[in-house]
Amino acid sequence: MLTEFKKFALKGNVMDLAVGVIIGGAFGKIVSTLVADILMPPLGLILGKVDFSNLFLTLSGEKLDTLAKAKEAGAVTLNYGVFINEVVNFALLAFAVFLLVKWINSLREEPAPADPTERDCPQCITSISRKASRCPNCTSTVEPMA
Repeated sequence: MLTEFKKFALKGNVMDLAVGVIIGGAFGKIVSTLVADILMPPLGLILGKVDFSNLFLTLSGEKLDTLAKAKEAGAVTLNYGVFINEVVNFALLAFAVFLLVKWINSLREEPAPADPTERDCPQCITSISRKASRCPNCTSTVEPMA
């Protein structure tokens, strides 16, 4: 059983998956910082100097200025700004993965269509070999195809 597991774990597909998960995690962190530190600050500035990561509702009714102060006070909060950041993060990550898969698929060569081995008899429309000089069904003479 141990040798079977070793054989399974060392297959190319499992190793590719492990590498993909590791790179995906690192790529996710890059996208997270892109959203939080590059995209959302200018968007917040355009929308009236809004810091999305600091948008929250206090469910207990207390009025606190920042999310950090609310957490420090132990207030129960609904952090919808963090949720907005994560939605943008997910959308960018999904779009990047879509572009990556599309690019990889464009690199794959399409197999050339195989030449058909049969054709239709012009007299009886029965399928015959491309090399046949006579139809086996209606016995009419046909030109062999190369």
